Amino acid sequence: LWCLMMSVTPTRGCLLDLPWEDILVPHILCHLPLQQLLSLQRVSKSFQSLIQLYLANMRCFDSSQIGPAIPRAAFVNLLKDNEVLQQLALQNCSDWLTDQELLPVIGQNHHLHQIQLKGCAQLSRQALVTISVSCPNLRKLSLAHCEWVDSLSLRSLADHCKALESVDLTACRQLKDEAICYLVQKCSRLKFLSLAVNANVGDVAVEETAKCCPELEHLDLTGCLRVKNDSIRVLAEYCPKLRSLKVKHCHNVAESSLSILRSRGVELDVEPPLQRALVLLQDVVGFAPFINLQI
Repeated sequence: LWCLMMSVTPTRGCLLDLPWEDILVPHILCHLPLQQLLSLQRVSKSFQSLIQLYLANMRCFDSSQIGPAIPRAAFVNLLKDNEVLQQLALQNCSDWLTDQELLPVIGQNHHLHQIQLKGCAQLSRQALVTISVSCPNLRKLSLAHCEWVDSLSLRSLADHCKALESVDLTACRQLKDEAICYLVQKCSRLKFLSLAVNANVGDVAVEETAKCCPELEHLDLTGCLRVKNDSIRVLAEYCPKLRSLKVKHCHNVAESSLSILRSRGVELDVEPPLQRALVLLQDVVGFAPFINLQI
């Protein structure tokens, strides 16, 4: 493809002679990695203009496509003219990304339906409020390890983004049951929810999630120490579409409640007690012993 873009013949002319907006941008450039597109800008002024046009019409931006780290100035320049983004993933910008860089991008892109901000620790609650107001069609949002997320900003999200289907709140340690309850009451279409690594989340939040979100398919409660058997039973009763549940390190959740979900084929991240015992015994003696399971 690179050779094609650089080829010029007297009879066929240059690839740049093809219609940019109708052919090159939607049918050719979209198949090139973003990092290669940025390199193309150095070929000529015409290529630079072409790539700028592509960036302005880009629907998906993933910072990981550029490399392990993207400079602040490069990020600002790449997205300054774009108003049609639908997907935005910025997990590789955590070292420098602040409200100053993010808010203008969010504010001018009202069609965003997926946003990934995992580990972007230098943002503030204003970032989530801006997302809430600017992106009413948001369906998927990752805020994992964003400890700046608090109950007020989460309420704003719930009030404005009722089409949400996936929310990752892993290690958002400021959030308590009350905030989670408000979210699930407003966003009843949720199919995926992660509340992992949050010691403040307990049975109240899990039970309200179960009762308000009948479409729930995946729930991550890893390390939620306050979650107990009762809420797991409510989850089994109210969420018939549940496909996976993570409860590792939830020390108050026992097989007595998990067996209900296990019998329905729900994928669990903890094994049945007997199977765990066999694995431990095998590790000790070096082989799987014969056990008469009918005894």
